[in-house]
Amino acid sequence: MQKKMGTTLSYRHELGINYNRILPDLIVGSCLQTVEDVDLLAEKEGVRTVFCLQEDSDMAYFNLDVKPIQARCEERGDIKHVRFPIRDFDPFDLRRKLPKAVTRLARDHNPANGTVYIHCTAGLGRAPATALAYMFWLRGYQLDAAYELLRGKRMCSPRIEAIRSATVDLLVGTEPVLATIGVSRIGTARDFKIAGLDVGWHQQLPLEREDGTGRMVLRRLLQPGKYAYKFIIDGNWTYSADRK
Repeated sequence: MQKKMGTTLSYRHELGINYNRILPDLIVGSCLQTVEDVDLLAEKEGVRTVFCLQEDSDMAYFNLDVKPIQARCEERGDIKHVRFPIRDFDPFDLRRKLPKAVTRLARDHNPANGTVYIHCTAGLGRAPATALAYMFWLRGYQLDAAYELLRGKRMCSPRIEAIRSATVDLLVGTEPVLATIGVSRIGTARDFKIAGLDVGWHQQLPLEREDGTGRMVLRRLLQPGKYAYKFIIDGNWTYSADRK
């Protein structure tokens, strides 16, 4: 499988599934593409649970149909398919969903009964991050040691800061705070939106006019932290609407 991965963080969908065994009962890899992949994992690797982190949009991008894969798992009866979608390239969605993802993973995977296959699309971000959090929270590994072990087995880039932040959220019960983001220099523009924050770059949130100031603002509950965002003003993306 290493031949398909190479030595850089790149993904070539046309080469098919690729994966690496991290623990005796845990594999991290790329997405299943065919029903034959189900048979391969079940018969060659002893996989009993496929834990899929892909969103529908991820599958649509590569014209993947998950239904035959799910049907093959059900037909075999010795392997189950579990979906827990996490948004790609979004550390805040990862931070927010990791605790429930690991809880679901622990519920559906018994190390004594076989191997779990954790995958996103490329197996480079969400899947290794989920595996890392699972190893840290439930399998007794120190986070840095788990990171080195995982990276030693598979070239990947799990967002370790998202795991640290999620750990803090679990320990201290971090509550979201009301944040206000606004645009003062409106000019003749009519349509104001914002992307990024906790919703990712593919979703846009509308700004509304603030009473008394005339500013266009968004008020939103956010977990404490640093967020990347851009404004979309009359369809044009800009990093700061108030700069000249």
